[in-house]
Amino acid sequence: MSLWTLSASELASAYADRQLSPVEVLDAVLAQSETVNPRINAIVTFDFEGARRAARDSEARWRSGQARGPLDGIPITVKDNIPVRGLRTTWGSRVLGEYVPDADELPVARLRAAGAVIFGKTNVPEFTLQGYTDNSLFGTTRNPWDARLTPGGSSGGAVAAVAAGLGPLAIGTDGGGSIRRPAGHTGLVGLKPSTGRVARTHGLPVILHDFEVIGPIARTTADAAMLFAAIAGPDPHDRASLAFPERPRCTLEDPPPLRILYVPRFGGAPVDPEIAANVAEATRRLEALGHRIEEGDAPFDLAALDRIWGVVGAAGLAWFLEGKPGWERLIGEKLRPLAEHGAALRAADYVDALDKVTQIRAQLADAFERHNAILTPSFAALPWTANVTHPETIDGQPVGPRGHAVFTAFANAGGLPGISFPCRPSRSGLPVGVQVVGPYGGDERLLQLAAQYERAHPWANRWPAID
Repeated sequence: MSLWTLSASELASAYADRQLSPVEVLDAVLAQSETVNPRINAIVTFDFEGARRAARDSEARWRSGQARGPLDGIPITVKDNIPVRGLRTTWGSRVLGEYVPDADELPVARLRAAGAVIFGKTNVPEFTLQGYTDNSLFGTTRNPWDARLTPGGSSGGAVAAVAAGLGPLAIGTDGGGSIRRPAGHTGLVGLKPSTGRVARTHGLPVILHDFEVIGPIARTTADAAMLFAAIAGPDPHDRASLAFPERPRCTLEDPPPLRILYVPRFGGAPVDPEIAANVAEATRRLEALGHRIEEGDAPFDLAALDRIWGVVGAAGLAWFLEGKPGWERLIGEKLRPLAEHGAALRAADYVDALDKVTQIRAQLADAFERHNAILTPSFAALPWTANVTHPETIDGQPVGPRGHAVFTAFANAGGLPGISFPCRPSRSGLPVGVQVVGPYGGDERLLQLAAQYERAHPWANRWPAID
């Protein structure tokens, strides 16, 4: 078996037994990257020298019995809107095209402290505000399962890398579904943590209120839990993180029987019939594992959620660009209308959106008094053409830019944890994801549920035939 196919958990065991070294694993991952990355454009900036130095240091620690933990020597990529010291961090935009930060964002610093081998930055759509992955700096990222199609976004480069064997792990960001949907499109596990579970400092400017979080992307639930445990935890400079004073303990034993609200569609929004059928099958599989599934409607105001999304991102983008002279010449045409809309909004519009956030959070708190989790599809449409922003129709109905993304944003507005994991793929072989959202702080329970499902219906042995 090729070394680049091994999970992070398998690599850690092999390092401990001295069957493999971080240096030879990194060499295998870089060789796979050299072969595959030109076809999918997942990694846009490599750090060959820094990664090789980190791998040699890790090898020495394992040999001397001083490894820093299970992530020591594991190759990992970082999304290009998360600062990494000394590496170009562009946010997918010519506005920041030459920006090189002098400090790691906190989760990256924690990865370094754990001995992880950071070897590249992954592609994003400009300012991570769209559900596909393409920009004027680096071009289009493609789905390893079908290179004609998108892996989604905005963590499209991150998921494409992991799905193609360019490292077993990645960290991404999720401001409206940007980890969960792409993970679902590529057959991976993607966790959006609760707001505050992963403290953030030294990051890029915040343009999505408190909606965006950093989280793990992996091929297996065990690997996602390992990565989450490494990056999570409080920091006094991130007040939201102080709600969680202890680092997570991600033991993956079976959860107790859960009451799960299954919401197959949001209002009249269309869902691809094949996705709907496969997610419905996943609910039956969960029932067979002892959980109680109750089908129902979305337990919050869908119109309010739409209003929030029409204001917060646009206003945040306009605010950021206001201090960047000449931005009109630098940003892509697809984002210019959003920036102009944001500049035209009133302060009262923004306050109204925040008031609706408060209402939705209260509605979701009520829902979790009746249920332990909410289950939906991870997305409403299978992947579409790679350089197109969104599918124009779903199940024969016309949809707008977020028609494919209707299921995920409520977790961000609510500050809630959400996880996507694979269910039965489509007839054409494209992955399909199940999303489960839990109450605030319920991140570990979601990992337990995903691990239980994975033990019963494993997915990690499926690999794309990249052509």
